[in-house]
Amino acid sequence: MSVPVTDSTIAPIPTSNDPGRADIAELTARQQVLAKVAAQLKQELFGIDEVIDRVIDAVRAWYVWPQLIRRPVIVCLWGLTGTGKTQLTRRLAQLLDFYDRFVEVQMDGFSHGAAFRVSTISALLGESSIVEGSPGMLVLDEFQRFRTIHPKGDDVKVERYQDVWTLLSDGRLPPALSSLANVERMLANAIYKEEREDGEEATRAGKPPLRFQLDAYDAQELKRMLKLREPLAEIMQWPSTKVQALFQQFQASAQTWETDYSRLLVFVCGNLDEMYQETAQRVADSDTNADIFHRLTRQLSLIDVKKALADRFKPEQIARLGNEHVVYPSLGKATYQRLIRQQCESYLGDIAAQCRVRFVLGQDLLDELYANGVFPAQGTRPLFSSIHSILSANLVKAALWVLEQGLPTDQPFSIGVAPSRRHLLVRGRGPGGPVETTLPVALELSRLRQRSNADLRALLAVHEAGHALVYCLLFGHAPQEVRINIASYEGGYNSFSRRKVTTRQNAVDMMCVGLAGRAAEELVFGDMTCTTGAEQDIRQVTADAAKHVRRHGFSSRLSRTDVTMEANADINTDITPTDWAIEVLLQQQYRRGLELLQEQREVLGRMVDTLLARGSIEPADMVALLQASGLSLAPPSEADATLPDDGLVLAPFAQRLAAFRQRAESAPQAAPGPAAPPL
Repeated sequence: MSVPVTDSTIAPIPTSNDPGRADIAELTARQQVLAKVAAQLKQELFGIDEVIDRVIDAVRAWYVWPQLIRRPVIVCLWGLTGTGKTQLTRRLAQLLDFYDRFVEVQMDGFSHGAAFRVSTISALLGESSIVEGSPGMLVLDEFQRFRTIHPKGDDVKVERYQDVWTLLSDGRLPPALSSLANVERMLANAIYKEEREDGEEATRAGKPPLRFQLDAYDAQELKRMLKLREPLAEIMQWPSTKVQALFQQFQASAQTWETDYSRLLVFVCGNLDEMYQETAQRVADSDTNADIFHRLTRQLSLIDVKKALADRFKPEQIARLGNEHVVYPSLGKATYQRLIRQQCESYLGDIAAQCRVRFVLGQDLLDELYANGVFPAQGTRPLFSSIHSILSANLVKAALWVLEQGLPTDQPFSIGVAPSRRHLLVRGRGPGGPVETTLPVALELSRLRQRSNADLRALLAVHEAGHALVYCLLFGHAPQEVRINIASYEGGYNSFSRRKVTTRQNAVDMMCVGLAGRAAEELVFGDMTCTTGAEQDIRQVTADAAKHVRRHGFSSRLSRTDVTMEANADINTDITPTDWAIEVLLQQQYRRGLELLQEQREVLGRMVDTLLARGSIEPADMVALLQASGLSLAPPSEADATLPDDGLVLAPFAQRLAAFRQRAESAPQAAPGPAAPPL
């Protein structure tokens, strides 16, 4: 139910410039309206409660006490596509009763409702209902496309909406010089036409005089430029003498030259893929748990925003965007499930209202909608498309079947997924007992995940179980995900927790984990039956080992080692000996992984069986599986899905610092030595 936020519940904006004269009751009422609006937004927009709270706080002064505002209030909303940025601004404008003073600009240069000739923000605002000097709402959408710096570092030529930077600075826009020239042109043209008409009076004898002196286009430009309030039809009838007098009066007043939009609320919305680089490019990933994406994106901060903006805009432009940057996390699994239930209830409600047939969807169908509709990096749009594709036509077919069969409509009919997963199963009761029918349905992603080849499933289960088991043994934590039933590509994967810092031991252990899939294949299938499926693993661990030896100083040499064509590179270019050091390191970690798997072969077997039976292993299940074999892991946190992924710190640095201090305090003090000779 919508909150009744109308003119009757929102007091008019005070016209006094004295904040002390604001009515306390009015301010209290506005505060209450904001609270109701926040509650309503949280009911309608799922999974972004914290974002809504930040936005409401950011606009509080602008809405509750607008006479305090001296420059535009700028709120930047950044997030992946389909997370509700633009929807939030539109709904906020509606609930605050500002939709008649709301302008939305697509910063790619083609705004809805704007003529092609409009190339400035000033012109768009001038054609809107926003009154100069009064509050209004402006949305600058797809702002990332307005970049002024090319990816190669060169300046980008931007022709439209260049006055946006002036607007964001102080909200006061000077008139364009071309606009003044246009007014002078209109004035000269009007005088010219009047003189022509005076000479043609004889030929117009007996005819009524011409009513209009300006055409509609010129009159509209004059109205906008001189900030006139008269109707367009009236301005079109003004004689040139009146237009000239108004123009001279406008030129004589410096105050009227600027257009005051200092009380605007400006939302800057966009997608910064540079900031979401770990997730934004994974558009085809329909398999990774949405909570993992959610945790990754929740750790983003103001610093990440500034860094991403620096790739697209100049420093002075970034400064004009201010510091109110609200970062949208990607949606979590619970949010997607809630959206699915809401959308399904809407479809079922429409069918019940139109046909008086009630349906109930089984949990298996809701699970299939999630499995076939959620692409975590793409937000809600693919999900809504899948729900429509799977449900809409089939609900119509199911309703027609009920009506054509003459079944009693005072009962709910259940809809689930048939065992074949190629049909929906509709069930109810007729006069003679239970009845059912099937409806074909395309669950494409589920079909891709059901790998029927037993040999391929065995290979994938062994390979991924090898990675997972060695990770558990070396790090004491369960992987975030282990899966072999995936649709994104022909394979499986492990997803590991991010490390906030990586020690020398951590780096070596991760090389062992990376090679453990290949080691598991050798242990189970034999050396000559190992597959090429470890190619990407070997590529990654080779790169990690090269950094270990050549960059991190973790081998026999400390110097940075690399190849270069520059004379003054100041690096060690003796790279040949490090090639053998890399190979030795990888051979050691491969044998280490093989030995660990050999020691825990029973656990490996149970892990493989679980993957074959379920297709995946969740962290809690992994903990229980190893615990049954006498191996303990750190328990997964129940709040992980709602907390940012801050990363693991696996070495007790604080504890070791305390021990170091204790040793230093207990060590005998050495006698002072002789003073050093002067240099």
